[in-house]
Amino acid sequence: MDVSYIDSYSYSRLLGPQFPSPSLPGGFPGSPGGFPGSPGGQQAPTAPPPAFIPQQQTATPFAVDPGAISLCLFRNTYIWLRNGASFWYFPTFVGPRSVAGFRWNGRFWTIFGIDTRRIVSFTCF
Repeated sequence: MDVSYIDSYSYSRLLGPQFPSPSLPGGFPGSPGGFPGSPGGQQAPTAPPPAFIPQQQTATPFAVDPGAISLCLFRNTYIWLRNGASFWYFPTFVGPRSVAGFRWNGRFWTIFGIDTRRIVSFTCF
C-alpha cells in the first residue's frame, strides 16, 4: 500500500523524547494540543464506525476539494483512495491539501493524515 501516514507509535518512535511535539499552532496529533485548529485538542472517537461499507459514489477525476470534505469534520466518513484502498475515517482537521484525523484499522482508531490528491471519493454519515 502506498499510503503514507503516521500512527501514534511511529510518531513517538521517530521523534523520540528529545522532540515531544513539533511547534505547530494547536499542537500535533497525539500531543496535548491535539490537532491544529481543534479547540482543546481532539480525542479519537470512543465508538467504532458503522458496521457496513457504503456504496462508492461517482469518483472525481481530480483532487478532492478541501471545502467539500470539511463538511465531514467530526463525522464517520468512508474514503476511497486512488490506489484502491478504502476505510472508515474520522476527520478532525482539513488543510489546503490534506486531511488529518483517525483511521479505523478494524479494531481501533489510529492517527492518520492524507493528501487530498490521493482521495478518489468519500461519503460521510
